[in-house]
Formats: sequence, structure tokens, C-alpha cells
Amino acid sequence: QVQLVESGGGLVQPGGSLRLSCTVSGTIFGIYMAWYRQAPGKQRELVARSTTDRSTKYLDSVKGRFTISRDNVPGAVYLQMDSLKPADTAVYYCNHSPPTWSWGQGTQVTVSS
Repeated sequence: QVQLVESGGGLVQPGGSLRLSCTVSGTIFGIYMAWYRQAPGKQRELVARSTTDRSTKYLDSVKGRFTISRDNVPGAVYLQMDSLKPADTAVYYCNHSPPTWSWGQGTQVTVSS
């Protein structure tokens, strides 16, 4: 059973930056990985995806501000978030893309002045 552990969230002012990390219990070589987020009262949405050839895809609202990266061995996925906005406030999760693994606990990101 793959285990996912997210970290790096926190409280930041608008315009600030955070770097999220996700450790995976095993290699992620050959696996599409993604970051998702869920804001209160909203459905979980895909924020950024990294494919096996390291090409990326982003939610339109985060393009140019967020950057996903990965280390295949040991398995880790990162999300650099810059120019944060209050609308980015959510719990952030990593998972396979599509999300076929059990979810981790996520990491809370709060953007507020």
C-alpha cells in the first residue's frame, strides 16, 4: 500500500510563497503524479500534474505561479507556489494521476493578510 505524506503548508500573506513536499513510499518512476487541492465546501481539484517525461499541466488559475517537480527515486513530488492568492487557500494533497491511491492527510495552505 502506497503511503503519501504531504508537508510544507502554512499561513502566508497574499503575494507570498510556499514550497510543498510529498514523500511517496516507493519509487514513482514511470508514474504520473499530481497535486490536488480542496477548499472548504468545494470539490477536490487537480492543480498540477507531472508526467513520466516530466511534462507538466496546470490548472488555469495557477499557471505561471505554481511549478511542479519530482524526484523519482526515492519518490517525492514538490509544488513551488509563488504569488499566492486568498483563492489558493485549501488543503493540498498529492496522488497518482488519476488519483488511484489512498489519500494522505494533506497540508493546509492559508493565504490571508
